[in-house]
Amino acid sequence: MAIKREKENYTIQSVSHALDILESFTKNEDELGVTGLSKRLGLHKNNVFRLLATLEHRGYIEQNHLTENYRLGPKTLQLGSIFIEQRECRRQARPILESLMAASGETAVVAVLRGNKVIYMDSVETDRTVRAVSRIGAMLPAYCTAVGKVQLAQLAAADVERMYPEGELLAVTPKTITSPAVLIAELKKTLERGYALENEETELEVRSIAAPVRDFSKKVIAAVGIVAPASRLTDERIEKHKIVAMLIDAGNAISAKMGCSGPLAKK
Repeated sequence: MAIKREKENYTIQSVSHALDILESFTKNEDELGVTGLSKRLGLHKNNVFRLLATLEHRGYIEQNHLTENYRLGPKTLQLGSIFIEQRECRRQARPILESLMAASGETAVVAVLRGNKVIYMDSVETDRTVRAVSRIGAMLPAYCTAVGKVQLAQLAAADVERMYPEGELLAVTPKTITSPAVLIAELKKTLERGYALENEETELEVRSIAAPVRDFSKKVIAAVGIVAPASRLTDERIEKHKIVAMLIDAGNAISAKMGCSGPLAKK
């Protein structure tokens, strides 16, 4: 409780008022006017109008020009969908991650792309003595992770170049890709083969491999991966011990649970 009270001291009043406006909309009151919001929140009409204008500019509120009242905008649906998608993807992925870890003997992860970074939503860590450390909750640059590359590969080259202009690809390790042209070539190769590789690019002596996860529209919404010591996740093991096949099977299984049907990733 003390921590909660301490955080309350740092709240920004205008942001709090904007959230009050968003929270005023309900199933029974999907449209509200400036006067009604002003009375309900105890704010001057001018303040309410300015807050509404800001929220409208950002897409969180829109005005019904027939009634001149306001209603929630498409950005609120987008945020809600992301929240539901992340929670559902993590829930559906958990048993598949456990099976993938058991089959491969290595740490299995699932991650989502947000902007130019990836967020590791869940991980099932192997019990082997030497293993890659769990990355749950970690946010890492997408360009140097397998789970990031396999999602970046779905984007147009021009979009990737805008995300990572010259000089923005910083070296996390000596093996990190720092050239936009080399990254684009790597992403093209990733798209063609259906999976991505990370070769000690975020941590020396650690490699990873990842496959895409798709939703009902076949859009890539996440990635499932294996993270392991480089000494074990060798090219030979990847090629001869069906690592790629079991990983893509895991990606397809999670995709199916997310509503994706029909032909999925190749093996």
